[in-house]
Amino acid sequence: MAEQLILKNLDFIRVLPSWAQDLSYKYCSKTANLYMVHGNIRDFLPNKMVEGEFVFVRVQDFISEVLFGNKDIIAFYDRSSGVNFCTPEMQKDYLHTMEKMFPDIKREEFISNDPFKAFTHLEKYFLLNIPKNLRIVLIIDYAETIVPQADLAGLGEEDRFCFVTLNRWSHDPIFTQGDVSILLLTENLADINPKLVASPSTVKVNIPLPDETVRDSFLKSLDRKDQLLMEYHLNTQRVAKVTSGLNLMNLNQIAAESYQEDRPITLEYLSEKKKEIIENESAGLLEFIESEHDLSMVSGHEFVKNRFRSAAKAIKRGRFDVLPMGYLISGPVGTGKSFMVSAFAGEIGIPIVRFRNFRSKWQGVTESNLEKILNILKAMAPVGVMIDEADAFLGDRNQDGDSGTSNRIFAQIASFMGNTEFRGKIIWFLITCRPDLLPIDLKRQGRAEEHLALFYPETAEEREDLFDTLVRKLKIRIQKIPISELLKKFKFDCSGADLESVLIRAKFNAAIKNHNTITREDLEETLHDFVPPAYPHEIELQNLVAVLECTSREMVPKKFRNLERTRLIAEISQLKTLLGEH
Repeated sequence: MAEQLILKNLDFIRVLPSWAQDLSYKYCSKTANLYMVHGNIRDFLPNKMVEGEFVFVRVQDFISEVLFGNKDIIAFYDRSSGVNFCTPEMQKDYLHTMEKMFPDIKREEFISNDPFKAFTHLEKYFLLNIPKNLRIVLIIDYAETIVPQADLAGLGEEDRFCFVTLNRWSHDPIFTQGDVSILLLTENLADINPKLVASPSTVKVNIPLPDETVRDSFLKSLDRKDQLLMEYHLNTQRVAKVTSGLNLMNLNQIAAESYQEDRPITLEYLSEKKKEIIENESAGLLEFIESEHDLSMVSGHEFVKNRFRSAAKAIKRGRFDVLPMGYLISGPVGTGKSFMVSAFAGEIGIPIVRFRNFRSKWQGVTESNLEKILNILKAMAPVGVMIDEADAFLGDRNQDGDSGTSNRIFAQIASFMGNTEFRGKIIWFLITCRPDLLPIDLKRQGRAEEHLALFYPETAEEREDLFDTLVRKLKIRIQKIPISELLKKFKFDCSGADLESVLIRAKFNAAIKNHNTITREDLEETLHDFVPPAYPHEIELQNLVAVLECTSREMVPKKFRNLERTRLIAEISQLKTLLGEH
């Protein structure tokens, strides 16, 4: 029977997208009849060749036409449109049959958007047709509105009815043996009731964002219709390469806007639109890191810069297999950890994004947000991901007070970070001044593999170099001054943040005096007045935990190199006790 149903031969399966192949094999096995199709379900999919060209259609049409051939009984349901069928003949047969069985019920109730009525009548219709050996498919869109993510105790009467009905259908032998398949469509599995998702009788199929080949085919179809304006040196292959992370609807939008504005697509235009679309698609949960600088604008930290330059060479040569899964970057506050990563972004030419707060007080929303973010990252690869204040942002697997949400989120991120399939394609940068508070699950090999640390400048030469670099970075006009002499006024470990603050204040003083160039007098006045924040114990603790985390002695400042590990741990313990930490 299966050979006559969804596929005629194995050759047909092999030309399908991988997700459709997966769905086809699972269907032919006849071991399940409830499928959850999730991911990029609001996009165009290549349907069939018409005069040598793909026609791109929505996912419901792809499933019904390509996988099931619009044969036998294919029904659709969602809360807005109610019950529909893929052909007028199917709809006509359904209404005729149901009116004959229930003459006292109005026709509108058979196609109602009320799930009580819709599912009850559809089940009766399916049971009537099962003995006829017909293939029956029900596609339910916006499934999260039918069986939402919530504890069973929190479900209303209608939601409970839908949950029980779908759960019953999923393992009912009459439905399985009678070739009845239920397909639930949703963008995020996290939005669906977890008991239904975790059920062993449920098959999950993910539709990924289109790869470079599919994007190129779609762009070629637009180009053949003269609906694609590109700068003369661009072609569809180049545009497809730089639009990772976008779906076909996004590409269609870019092409349409460009065409309407009579503005040829350039790489700059694509970069701007890609950033705008992905930030919107992620609902503001991802932020692109814009960098005007490369590693030449970073003062000191030669060992770390060399490591990043070597990684940049590997990325440019396509040697993703030699790159670490991620970096742990530690060091005391004000050492430029975030700036180092943004400078690396300017060095390598691939996008780097920053996680924004994806947590929500509403149950299920946090997991849904994270699922959306991770799907976007997979499609954007190669991409860097920067998580600032990682110890506070990521938490650990032993948090209490939120019904286990934080534990699940931590486990999901840790699992994703450790997936070696993404080595060199998704590079993690965990930034923290307290790496000791970061769970070992994230710091171990296979996740944040390389541990780098930044420290305050030790010598007068290093301070002077840092000062000159900041002058260039801030584009400040300053008189030629013997900086090393003035910097001796610093009787403490000055950070890059301290020096930057001094320069900004000096620039302000110069502006007050109505001149654009910082004079020696402006700088001396600022240095004399400047009082650094006083938290020596915290800084010392941050230095020591960074030293303990270093994976290379060359990174460690000379004053810490001879500290034995046991003494280092003892000093850290004493400082924590002094600061009231447990």
